[in-house]
Amino acid sequence: MIRIITDAPEFFSDLGDVLRLFYGDIQISLTEGDRVFEHHFAETDGQWIDTWCCEESESVLAQPVFVGTAVEIKRLRKRQVKLGLYNLLKKLTGVRPPWGSLTGIRPTRLLYEAMEEGMDLETAVHHVEMAYDVTPEKAALLGDIARMQRGIREARPDQFDLYIGIPFCKTRCSYCSFSAGEIGDGRRVGPYVEALLREIALCRDLMAEAGMSVRAGYVGGGTPTAIPCGELARILDAAQAAFPGAVEWTVEAGRPDTIDREKLQMLRDRGVGRISVNPQSFNDETLRRIGRAHTGAETLAAYALARELGFEDINMDLIAALPGETVRDFEHTLDVVERLSPDSVTVHSLAIKRSSRLHEQLTVSGGHTQIGAEGAAEMIDTAHNRLTAAGYRPYYLYRQKYMAGNLENVGYARPGKACLYNIGNMEETVSVLALGAGAISKWLFDRTLRIERAPNVRNIDEYIARVEEMVERKRAVILQGR
Repeated sequence: MIRIITDAPEFFSDLGDVLRLFYGDIQISLTEGDRVFEHHFAETDGQWIDTWCCEESESVLAQPVFVGTAVEIKRLRKRQVKLGLYNLLKKLTGVRPPWGSLTGIRPTRLLYEAMEEGMDLETAVHHVEMAYDVTPEKAALLGDIARMQRGIREARPDQFDLYIGIPFCKTRCSYCSFSAGEIGDGRRVGPYVEALLREIALCRDLMAEAGMSVRAGYVGGGTPTAIPCGELARILDAAQAAFPGAVEWTVEAGRPDTIDREKLQMLRDRGVGRISVNPQSFNDETLRRIGRAHTGAETLAAYALARELGFEDINMDLIAALPGETVRDFEHTLDVVERLSPDSVTVHSLAIKRSSRLHEQLTVSGGHTQIGAEGAAEMIDTAHNRLTAAGYRPYYLYRQKYMAGNLENVGYARPGKACLYNIGNMEETVSVLALGAGAISKWLFDRTLRIERAPNVRNIDEYIARVEEMVERKRAVILQGR
């Protein structure tokens, strides 16, 4: 266990994130531990001075005192305290994480902040690289994403994006920590759909009262196509009637073993232009290991059927550093994806959440092994190089805690195929009305200066019983001050 002694205990959680960049999933405490990191702060001669020490090593970081609002000062102080600890850890370990001192979910935000202060794109990329010790390759990736997002990053102030969650899957993947359950005998699907239809109807009135219209719609999960075709059709019919005019509709038809001609034709008939057909891996042994109830051949068949029925915007999700996979295994998956040539590809670095079955298997029971940080980085770099060479461009990025190699998830798309919902949601530049169990609405105020959230309960049965309460949560956020 590591102990932190600090003059800024309010940043304890953030400091823990920095320590985990170097030491992984470790226990951290303010009161006990056999290794101690000590921090002291002083304001001297117009300078903020942060001193970090551990054993015989020390790191001192000075910055001119900033004069601004309390929120701005707290933000800068947090960055400096974290950077001081990062510098010490880098000295102690000799390790340089690819994203430097950054621990946040959205590193693109720092790039846009620099541009808002007057920097051009190239200068902003260099600023992020130098200020946060980000590698040149990762900083350049942020620049490429900003170029792809030009003109489509933001919506009008009176627009929102719609998310509808279907929390059912045919089987539960070993790495999953989402609020989704196996569909089983399907008994809860009917009551869930009825509850969701109630929420749609109530939120239709709420959006009319707010004077807002939908820009993009996204049906995710879970696996939306795990439920019967007729039930999914009812949800889409109700949503499109309640929130007309979306320029984009995406449905995650992610599990190939839930895709058939009837469901795909139903989606086409309702104007759904973008779907996901997600292999995760084209290695059958890996699919068995992670609890996917399909084979690579079934993914090929589902993809071919979607193309046959006229889908011209198909995404495929891949996951790097799956348990037991080598770099060559991952390259085989890339080989197949390149031959298929989907319109977009999302490359995830495996994030092992503590609530997942895989966390137990890897860290407690020893049932699986996982490639190390260098191997994970090689997978991610290989995907980037091969996809960009094939004409794809990165268009959004986000990071998570406990990701393999402290890396990132990146969406790649061919020109004109970037998903508006993904950009708005990940960059937090568009309000999101989120419906269904576990869905979290995010509402923007003062054009991203303030974001407030209204979460729905995760438990499916609780959601069914408390739909009206969930809508009132949204109403309190969206219509506040009116």
